[in-house]
Amino acid sequence: MTDDRKHPFRDSHEDRESASHIPDTPQTRAPSYALAFADEDFMYRPELRPVRLQLELLKPELLMNEANITSTIVLFGGARIPEPEKKETARTEALADLTRYYAQARLFARMITAKSMKTGGTDNVIVTGGGPGVMEAGNRGAAEAGGRSIGLNIVLPHEQAPNIYVTPELCFNFHYFGIRKMHFLMRASAVCIFPGGFGTLDEMFEALTLIQTGRMEQIPFLLFGREFWEKIINWDALADAGVISDEDLKLFRYVETADDAIAALENWEGKGEKRGMIPGR
Repeated sequence: MTDDRKHPFRDSHEDRESASHIPDTPQTRAPSYALAFADEDFMYRPELRPVRLQLELLKPELLMNEANITSTIVLFGGARIPEPEKKETARTEALADLTRYYAQARLFARMITAKSMKTGGTDNVIVTGGGPGVMEAGNRGAAEAGGRSIGLNIVLPHEQAPNIYVTPELCFNFHYFGIRKMHFLMRASAVCIFPGGFGTLDEMFEALTLIQTGRMEQIPFLLFGREFWEKIINWDALADAGVISDEDLKLFRYVETADDAIAALENWEGKGEKRGMIPGR
């Protein structure tokens, strides 16, 4: 990240360097004397939460702008789904059956990235949560096509690291879930949901809510695996109860394969439109 703008003021990097060589006195050792922007203890104060939120929003935005990322295709899906060659490591037989979606996510990302590369590789860049499972498959497919992909990781209580296929300069780490989810959707030209757990459901329903309420333009919204999704969510029951409308069920489409998904993207109706608020919601 560079700043080529010219101004007459002394650079903050210079002052931080100079401050590291000042005389050691009781005054200079006092926490109050540290430069505010270089003082980690100060930055961690509860009162600075609004500043930290802004920084998490701003840093990825600046770096993605500098990388000329104009649009993305979002892949959400389970971290526990292994690749087919390692299906014996799956925790359950049902999870082993879902390894086919690792393969489809990998193939879909490879196909999308190859197409994007023909026009410069700045549009429809694959973005995932940067972790294992379906996320790894998405970043892996993009890398196999010779393109870039984005990983939006988040700090969790247990040890984790981004998967090795994320483009390093587009690999980000977050503290705030809310800001991370904003970055998933800010450039999204399509959202693809693969089988997953709580995190995938959270991401799916937030994006659907934004589209349903007109807070976000309609974009292709694909659910991979009709059998899986209809088993865990009774969509028709929601419409029958009146808590959603029948029209809301048209916000997404089921697909099974990467080829299905590509065809759906190319023939999506209503893309770019905004819906009005849903009465009585």
